[in-house]
Amino acid sequence: MSKPQNPALDINDWRIPELLASYERFGGFNQHNSTNLPSKGAVSEICVDLLQIMFPGFHDNDAIADGTLAQLTAERMLSVIRRLQEQVRKSVRIGNPTTPTGKTVPIMKKFVKAIPAVRELLKHDVEAALEGDPSVRLQEEIILSFPFIEAIAIQRLAHRLYKEGAPIIPRMMTEWAHARTGIDIHPGASIGTHFFIDHGTGVVIGETCKIGNNVKLYHGVTLGARSFAKDDNGQLIKGTKRHPNVEDNVTIYPNSTILGGETTLGENSTIGANVFLMHSVPPNSLVLYEPTGLQILDKNAKKKKAAVPEFSI
Repeated sequence: MSKPQNPALDINDWRIPELLASYERFGGFNQHNSTNLPSKGAVSEICVDLLQIMFPGFHDNDAIADGTLAQLTAERMLSVIRRLQEQVRKSVRIGNPTTPTGKTVPIMKKFVKAIPAVRELLKHDVEAALEGDPSVRLQEEIILSFPFIEAIAIQRLAHRLYKEGAPIIPRMMTEWAHARTGIDIHPGASIGTHFFIDHGTGVVIGETCKIGNNVKLYHGVTLGARSFAKDDNGQLIKGTKRHPNVEDNVTIYPNSTILGGETTLGENSTIGANVFLMHSVPPNSLVLYEPTGLQILDKNAKKKKAAVPEFSI
């Protein structure tokens, strides 16, 4: 005899009144008649299309046909600019939904003007990866397979929007890249040319970091804040310098943590693996973490010793 199937839930079991009450108490929903917020889905699609513009043919199913690059680029730029402008417009109107701010068009004009310069920076980033990773033979391998190149491409583009005062959208862009790559770079971070993150998983770079040229990071590196200043009411003080400066030609090995807005890693320095550092180091420093040291034992000798019978008297 088969068991009776469970009856379908009744609409009264769906807890809709309680859910609506939570919306009223706690907010957290996008109400059209107040401020229509930027769309996560739209920003994600824009990021994909920006990567196509940065690396034509590398993020497509097929190569770019001869003679079509100019038209294809114009079409993609028009599409991306139109959609991104709409998202920026929504972001600048948060808290002021009905009155035009006059900010959107100037932000977009400066962003579009910066795109060729961003491509040049990315070319140098690819070169840095080719020079810094002995496992790589071709630049194409870096563009097609290295997560860091997606993360830095989106960060460099988002940084331009951030500098021009676009709210929220730059952070949405870099968090999209973070979710895809495991590399978390705030759009506010200022990063010089020939930047390379090897492997990349778990790298965190904070908002007020200033990174020079020819800097190389490995996985698990954190460039973070030492502490968060508060005002007399116990509220966090925003806009202060909280994250380190990394000067030219610095290499930071895996799982090292560098903290503090007053911390500077001097040029040509090397930070070894697993270092925890909260103060500046001068140029040409070698910083190593040395605990008690390693013990290397002979496992066979240990087994032989265990095989000898022990007698007690």
